[in-house]
Amino acid sequence: MAASALFILDLKGKPLISRNYKGDVGLGEIEHFMGVMLQREEEGAPAPLLPHGHVHFLWIKHSNLYLVATTKKNGNASLVYSFLYKVVEVFCEYFKELEEESIRDNFVLVYELLDELMDFGFPQTTDSKILQEYITQEGAKLELGRSRVPSTVTNAVSWRSEGIRYKKNEVFIDVIESVNLLVSASGAVLLSEVMGTIKLKVFLSGMPELRLGLNDRVLFELTGRGRSKSVELEDVKFHQCVRLSRFDTDRTISFIPPDGDFELMSYRLSTQVKPLIWVESIIEKFSHSRVEILVKAKGQFKKQSVANGVEIAVPVPSDADSPRFKTSVGSAKYVPERNLVLWTIKSFPVRSPSRPSIARAAAVAPSPSPWHGRCTGGREHLMRAHFGLPSVEKEEDEGRPPVAVRFEIPYFTVSGIQVRYMKIIEKSGYQALPWVRYITQSGDYQLRTS
Repeated sequence: MAASALFILDLKGKPLISRNYKGDVGLGEIEHFMGVMLQREEEGAPAPLLPHGHVHFLWIKHSNLYLVATTKKNGNASLVYSFLYKVVEVFCEYFKELEEESIRDNFVLVYELLDELMDFGFPQTTDSKILQEYITQEGAKLELGRSRVPSTVTNAVSWRSEGIRYKKNEVFIDVIESVNLLVSASGAVLLSEVMGTIKLKVFLSGMPELRLGLNDRVLFELTGRGRSKSVELEDVKFHQCVRLSRFDTDRTISFIPPDGDFELMSYRLSTQVKPLIWVESIIEKFSHSRVEILVKAKGQFKKQSVANGVEIAVPVPSDADSPRFKTSVGSAKYVPERNLVLWTIKSFPVRSPSRPSIARAAAVAPSPSPWHGRCTGGREHLMRAHFGLPSVEKEEDEGRPPVAVRFEIPYFTVSGIQVRYMKIIEKSGYQALPWVRYITQSGDYQLRTS
């Protein structure tokens, strides 16, 4: 059992639009939602599921809206929350941004979508590409005769239409890994994990079958290739197009892809990651209400890799003033509303002018992981910040938040995952080009200061 009704509310709890799917929960019940939620927040125990009498409110917040599902039965909460997030995704595909104004401007379209997304409390067609085939934002001419339901709604491959044609058949594969890291003030790694996704952009004619091969450790052991240069993937989640029975049998990722962009799979690795960018901050106090912060940053990845768009956020006391900066590379600025100094480095380490740009390569294999072989690290860069500080003692009360780092390293994966092959099989026998790109970026990347 899923949801009885779905409500979209503004920030004050006023219903903007609603759809009662089963009729067993009155529409007036939603008037109790905001009061129950505020009461739980005052008690310091906010929860995503709020009971009120025999009714349960399952809710999420997006922008300036609340999406609330109600149910009387012992429903599947995970299914309801997955559906709510899918509703947000579909609305964002239609309206670009989901907020109160976009709901008010598109009442008719929203009602049509709510009718197709769920039927009698159970999710139905939730793929935005399929919905856009018969629920459009353009005017439609009246056609006499019997209306036809798109075949994608009723056939076995509901995520792909028939009759797709392209002059040039291509597949673009993006392997994106986000590094979550927490380092103590003494330099010990407290938390280390890699969150990865494989995204595809498909421009293929007909109804092709794709087979993707990775350097998966389980596959290597099944085929007797050993464990070298393989990756052990955890918490793997696939798009609905993947044949799970085939993957469970021989670890082959076989699927008929949707047209255009989609996320094929996500995975996680709990592995000891060496910090790719090491940051140290030293705070010096002076008797005349002055503080000087010295920040050292050093890359700990191979020299052939380059981190782009590096941002190092260094926290400072809330009552700091009169900032002055000196950097060996990049630029620094004071962000008073966030109580931090933002040190921005366009390219790290700095490339020499004579070095050819790696961006010319269209598809290359990733660089080895930073712990395979010797890490050269590159030279150290410095940033000095001087602040006036009316109350030096106040810093002790505030504590010292960690230094946060943002970056992106193209043509490189932390885990060492590789796309070994991409086979494209279609009955017409055309040739298609697969392109692969690897990106490592920062996730929740923090280093504590002493």
